[in-house]
Amino acid sequence: MLEKCFKLKEHGTTVKQEVLAGLTTFLTMAYILAVNPNILGTVMNASGVFVATALASAIATFVMAFLANYPIGLSAGLGLNAYFAYTVCLGELANEANPFTIALTAVFVEGIIFIILSFFKFREQIINSIPQNLKYGISAGIGLFIAFIGMQNAHIIVANDATIVGLGSFSDLDMDLALIGLIIIAVLVHYNVTGGVLIGIISIWIIGMILQACGAYTAANLFPDFSNGLQLGGITETAFKLNFGWAFSHLIQFIAITFSFLYVDLFDTVGTVVGVADKAGLLDKDGNLPRVGQVFIADAVGTTVGALLGTSTVTSFVESSAGVAAGGRTGLTAFTTGCMFLVSIVLSPIFLAIPSFATAPALIYVGMLMLMSISKVKFDGDIADAVGAYLAVVMMPLAYSIATGIMFAVLAWVLLKVATKKAKDVSPIMWGVFVLFVARIIVLITNFQ
Repeated sequence: MLEKCFKLKEHGTTVKQEVLAGLTTFLTMAYILAVNPNILGTVMNASGVFVATALASAIATFVMAFLANYPIGLSAGLGLNAYFAYTVCLGELANEANPFTIALTAVFVEGIIFIILSFFKFREQIINSIPQNLKYGISAGIGLFIAFIGMQNAHIIVANDATIVGLGSFSDLDMDLALIGLIIIAVLVHYNVTGGVLIGIISIWIIGMILQACGAYTAANLFPDFSNGLQLGGITETAFKLNFGWAFSHLIQFIAITFSFLYVDLFDTVGTVVGVADKAGLLDKDGNLPRVGQVFIADAVGTTVGALLGTSTVTSFVESSAGVAAGGRTGLTAFTTGCMFLVSIVLSPIFLAIPSFATAPALIYVGMLMLMSISKVKFDGDIADAVGAYLAVVMMPLAYSIATGIMFAVLAWVLLKVATKKAKDVSPIMWGVFVLFVARIIVLITNFQ
């Protein structure tokens, strides 16, 4: 049955390999189950957000598994949740009663729009119209971005007043354990140990718990804590809390909020899908991704369901690359990840106890693997291709945004094509994306004035 559903032999994989990959993806994504309630909990019921996030993630990832058959996990997107809570609810809508209901309505409408666009293959056309060189640059840029996230999570890279960022302290056990975890993963992968990334995550977590039991690690509790119970009833405070009345009476403001969610979700998903697909060898000979429309439908369904349950925009997670690095090639990886999101609802204290220093090595290692795509970039060819790919690589980690990296890449590519008298190379879709990014810049300028 699994073979017929996911075509494992065709993709050169096994059930064991896919399950281990799915577990790895989940463990690298599990932090969102702690982070999202913390962020959205400033304006909503935190326990309700936790349940909503787990359920929406599971549903969206199941759609990805069975409809697209790709090893990509989905959950509430970072950045989008912060925009939801701090910019929209505590900023623009601070004077409104229950502002989270308005923000959820905007997310719901965004999801419906994306479902419609998916049927018209709009997002599919975008991803297949991106030049090959830019796709490789996007993949490499995402690699640097997730490595940067991993290093931050483990305090290897920290904020620095003099140079903005700098090296953390070796007296910080989080940093030390993460570096040891990276070495463990690298050694296991070298010896072709199945599930090496997952084993590395669990091994360094166990080492941390041993150190805590000995009194050496005191920064946080690394052991699961069931003392507060499961607290699942909060979902009644977040589910089906849409506010269309306000949306219709403040239509222009509502459209602006919805567009902001729409923009970031669109290009974050495009960038993530390109990067993960390239790393998994899923792109065809022309650099296109088969069944990409189904990928976007999964994203859109997740966003719509998530809004109904009570969480911010659901999107494809770049951490799926960790599962790909562990051998994931089919929807069985995604199905496993979705199952773990369901399990997490009743075993939340266990999953929330996995420390960031244990998952950070996986992100850093996978970042290296994705960065290898830069070897495919042709820097000595067309100047538009070279500069576009370069900006994708450097802007994603430095601007801390996949969407921003794609924006700079596309804008530079189109402008240089025109400047070098090669405007005929720019497809109508790329012109459309160019206009969208110009509109986005105008919106940003307007907001800062």
